[in-house]
Amino acid sequence: MNKILPRILAATIAAALIAGCAATPQEQDETRGWSAEKIYAEAKAEQISKNYDRSNKLLEKLEARYPYGRHAQQAILETAYNNYKGQEPLLALSAIDRFIKQYPAHPSMDYAFYLRGLVHFNESQGFLSFLSKQDMSERDPQAARDSFESFSQLVTRFPDSRYAADAQLRMGYLIGALADYELHVAKYYYKRGAYLAAANRGKHLLETYGNTKQVEPALGVMVLAYDKLGLTELRDDAKRVLLKNYPDTKVLDPESLQGRAWWAPW
Repeated sequence: MNKILPRILAATIAAALIAGCAATPQEQDETRGWSAEKIYAEAKAEQISKNYDRSNKLLEKLEARYPYGRHAQQAILETAYNNYKGQEPLLALSAIDRFIKQYPAHPSMDYAFYLRGLVHFNESQGFLSFLSKQDMSERDPQAARDSFESFSQLVTRFPDSRYAADAQLRMGYLIGALADYELHVAKYYYKRGAYLAAANRGKHLLETYGNTKQVEPALGVMVLAYDKLGLTELRDDAKRVLLKNYPDTKVLDPESLQGRAWWAPW
């Protein structure tokens, strides 16, 4: 009997400890019993304080407890914003895409496209560092293209949106950046003797970014590249267009391809 009692006592203590541990998480959950409005307000307060991880945890609780309310819908966008500011672009884009798919008629859809454009725009900053010494042919412009596409969807579908003006400014910036990239690559090919690739890149610039200041030097690359290839008819056509639109051009000097003097940075 004396041996059994300690065993029973030990088992009782162990059971109490297990029960206590199991209850601890709920006892420590300060949001227990909170309304959707209160959780959302607290999440926004943490967001304003730049406590993005804490804000996201609250937003997760909000979605889990009140999945069908308006605050849960907005919580997806707030999560996307937190991840954008917290340097988590993939998580931000995932949340935005989920919002667009689930709530295509939501009144904040314009903001969703705007935020997606911002995420891609931020990701494109390495590509947009044109004054660096890195070889532009090795840069990937996809993030810049994705950013432009998102902003374009915004201004096309929601022209009166409060975000449309800023989106249009960023689109102009991106168009210049992408045209600049094409020009860099065309020059890169020309300097390495890949004249057909250089001419084709110049042609692509004309067809895609025909309203940019990079058109003039792109025509110059085409004239010089076609000349190297012995394609005199194409050379003369490109030269005719160049001189008609830019009669005082100085881009036909082959030596200028070695530097930046023949085209002004946009």
